[in-house]
Amino acid sequence: MTFNEDSRVKIPALLHLVRLGYTYISRTEHEKRDGQSNIFSDIFKESIARLNPMLSVNDINKLFEDVLLKLDYDDLGRDFYSILTANSGVKLFDFQDVKNNSFHIATELTYKNGDEEFRPDIIILINGMPLAFIEVKKPNNREGILAERKRMNNRFANHKFKRFVNISQLMIFSNNMPYEDGVIEPIQGAYYATSAYSDLHFNYFREEENLNLTELLAEENEEIENLILKDNNLVSIKYSDEFNVNKHYNTPTNKIITSLLSKERLAFILRYAIAYVEDDIDGIKTIQKHIMRYPQLFATKAIEKKLSEGVKKGIIWHTQGSGKTALVYFNIHFLTDYFQEQNVIPKFYFIVDRIDLADQASREFANRGLIVKRVNSKDEFLQDIKTISPFHNTQGKLEISVVNIQKFTEDTIVTSNIEYDINIQRIYFLDEAHRSYNPKGNYLANLVNSDKDAILIALTGTPLLRDIVKDYDTKALFGDYIHKYYYNRSIDDGYTRRLIREGIDTNYKMQMQNIIEQIQILQGSISTRDIFAHNRFVMPMLDYILNDLKQFRRTEQDNSLAAMVVCDSSGQAKALFSHFEGIYGKQEVDSTITLKTADKDNNSLRAALILHDVNDKHYRKQQIEDFKNGKLDILFVFNMLLTGFDAKRLKKLYLGRVVKDHNLLQTLTRVNRPYKHYMYGYVVDFADITAAFDKANYNYLKELQFELGDEMESYSNLFKNENEIEKEIEEIKDTLFRYDTNNAELFNIQVSEIKERKDLILLLNALQNAKELKNLIRFQGFKDLLERLDFHKMNQLLNVVQAQLDKLNLIDALNNQVDTTNLLNEALEDVVFTFTKISENELVIADELREQLRKTREAMLNNFDTKDLAFISLKEELERLFKKRNLEEISQEGMKENIRLLQAIYDKVTKLNRENDLIKAKYEQDEKYARVHKRLMEAKTLTEKERKLHEALLSVKRTADNRLSRDRNILRNEEFFKTEMMTYVIQQFIDNYKIKLNVKATDQINDLIVNEYYNEYRGIRI
Repeated sequence: MTFNEDSRVKIPALLHLVRLGYTYISRTEHEKRDGQSNIFSDIFKESIARLNPMLSVNDINKLFEDVLLKLDYDDLGRDFYSILTANSGVKLFDFQDVKNNSFHIATELTYKNGDEEFRPDIIILINGMPLAFIEVKKPNNREGILAERKRMNNRFANHKFKRFVNISQLMIFSNNMPYEDGVIEPIQGAYYATSAYSDLHFNYFREEENLNLTELLAEENEEIENLILKDNNLVSIKYSDEFNVNKHYNTPTNKIITSLLSKERLAFILRYAIAYVEDDIDGIKTIQKHIMRYPQLFATKAIEKKLSEGVKKGIIWHTQGSGKTALVYFNIHFLTDYFQEQNVIPKFYFIVDRIDLADQASREFANRGLIVKRVNSKDEFLQDIKTISPFHNTQGKLEISVVNIQKFTEDTIVTSNIEYDINIQRIYFLDEAHRSYNPKGNYLANLVNSDKDAILIALTGTPLLRDIVKDYDTKALFGDYIHKYYYNRSIDDGYTRRLIREGIDTNYKMQMQNIIEQIQILQGSISTRDIFAHNRFVMPMLDYILNDLKQFRRTEQDNSLAAMVVCDSSGQAKALFSHFEGIYGKQEVDSTITLKTADKDNNSLRAALILHDVNDKHYRKQQIEDFKNGKLDILFVFNMLLTGFDAKRLKKLYLGRVVKDHNLLQTLTRVNRPYKHYMYGYVVDFADITAAFDKANYNYLKELQFELGDEMESYSNLFKNENEIEKEIEEIKDTLFRYDTNNAELFNIQVSEIKERKDLILLLNALQNAKELKNLIRFQGFKDLLERLDFHKMNQLLNVVQAQLDKLNLIDALNNQVDTTNLLNEALEDVVFTFTKISENELVIADELREQLRKTREAMLNNFDTKDLAFISLKEELERLFKKRNLEEISQEGMKENIRLLQAIYDKVTKLNRENDLIKAKYEQDEKYARVHKRLMEAKTLTEKERKLHEALLSVKRTADNRLSRDRNILRNEEFFKTEMMTYVIQQFIDNYKIKLNVKATDQINDLIVNEYYNEYRGIRI
């Protein structure tokens, strides 16, 4: 039978969409569409007339022309989107009654303009408009999803496809495989995106709601199935086993279709999950289109659920870098509609505790199109809080007031002596709720008392932990958690990166210690802070930082990489910056410098000093923007910018002091944002944060346990250690074992004979990893490891393998007369492999341990054969681990060891479960007979091959099940049932399949089968 992406993924997806309520448009009807936009004009006009009965035919025709006109704008479809989601006037989509809209699907609908064209696999048409499409690939396709994104980027960058880009709101890409978590580029899985003229971003989607599939999915319709199969010339697959498997609602493609394209969910996404973001970099205006990340979507739904239950306060615990400001923006739109349906007008406030965060939030909200009111004084806020009108602007646009919590006073209260409009609901979003909200101080009390009826939604990446703050914690202040999204998951989803901690080499530490001793001899008793700000200390520290950053850039061949130095004191920051200016001259930012030109010079560095008492806030704001835009390379800071600061190019954090408690986790994650294709952020640890990190991590773990029970939620294993590097070296040696790696010419001869790309890619990956490990070892100073492999030779061999790949690509291009590019070459154009030094202390923030424990426990529970000796052994191993080891181990190595032990048990039980499932599938998913099969194989009762045992046992099963289906009462007489089963065993094993059995073996088989049936009958779980 046909076995390709159409038969395996596309047709099953079409049938799944039909079950979700979509109507299939046959290929013969494709000509009815408008060729300029792919809008099916008849469906569009019928739908618009139904949604807007007051419109005449001429009105509808004019509306159609207006839609076509808006699709020609160079605005990424923003004008079209505004009329698509309009709350008043003409409706293009009925958001109040979703079923009132028309839902259609088509396949291979050509997107064409002149001689340029492409054909998405599945088009989603709403009221005749192609608002979404799906691209599918077969599992394990060579190019993966990465190549599909590249192709789509090329298509959408083509000006001729502008109309299609502008009308597309949602795109799904799937090769029908489970996600490979934590990768830099998505290779396999089912992803979603919204349109872009370039740099399409793929998002994971992990369903969090228990969807009622019985309600969502209609029964299969054979008539429609036959129509679709015939229309796509694939009738031959109808009765194949593979086709029936691929139609299942639980395939990766069908799962994401249910999550995103079921009618109510799609309506939510169209209305609330899209944002247009403007920015201005050096006078150049850009516009991007963003779509909700799935944790933002489910957080919004969780807020709605809490409000509907009458709960008016709670916490959103979303890890740093997960987009909390964007979440607030999306909720302003959602909650505006939510309250207006109740004839209540909401007023939104974003509460911060620092001016720089107010500046940053104001800019982000304004870039997304909100009217932002900055409250600059207590008097100004006093007037705002007592204003009845929901809007400060004359345009009637949605708005938010950004307020520093210090602006709340005892007088900032909605009092009863003014004409208070009871139809106004104030909503306070409290940013960074893990700090500065002390119930013993005035500010929080003033906030809470300003409006007793206000809704308080606290936002945090690291809550105040009860073991750190003895008198209160975040939950005590702001209520229960509304929604949670932890660091480990954000790494899996590609929203944040892991961190590598770089310890300072011993020689430098000794040098610093000598300097401290000399200062003390010369000056007597002196504070540590003064020592660390002393010239004798600061100068070598700065030299180290500058040399390290330059080396980092050279290694990565990327001068856009930037650094932040977290100083021990403001005095040290000033001293470091002063010496920096002594080296590079007074730091005046040249407005003509851009990130692109800055990339060309690694030796000329630029820096800024960001302190509260240096320069005014406007100048500091400009310096921060210059840093983000690539005009500055280093920021010297003390307390500012340690939380809430987001600069993607910031990849090196130099810690000159121990930041404590939850602030440490916040500080570390300044370098965890995705940038280009870097896998890590790097923390250079001058101060030795190990003990402080262990303490913060332990308290974080305790908070997670308190919230989630005995299972441990961790913050991912963020750091590598020396043993892992050594293991990778051994793996490289294993991969290269059959090749002559001493002689590059002989190696070249051997490689030239390789024609299979997968073999070349295996070699290439190993050699590329060797190149990267060399940098990592040199940074760390593990000199002994440099002797384990000839790294210089590895680089030579890498060039040989790459040349062979390039040659194969050229041959293919010449033979096929087409310009083809191999997946690996495509990937290597974009991916920058980054490695750096590490110390032996590995920072593990607390999520992975709990996640590993949960996975291991669930894997154990999923085993249906608890009498299996291998399972019993694993269970005992887990029990020993619980008894002998402290799973709340707070040290880094202890936590890592627990994770390793749990992982080993998980791997074994997962393998066992997989083997069990294979046997169960042989018995039509019947666990009873799978267990019988295993017991007989273990006992070695039979001399026949396993295949013959299966055939006889399956025949017994079918005979017995057929008998039981006719008369369930047979089980009430155990002796009779046992005798009858013996008849079946003899009949199938001895008579039909000629398997020789003695009396003992026959009794054993019969007893095993009978016991299984009676255990099932009595509800006994094996």
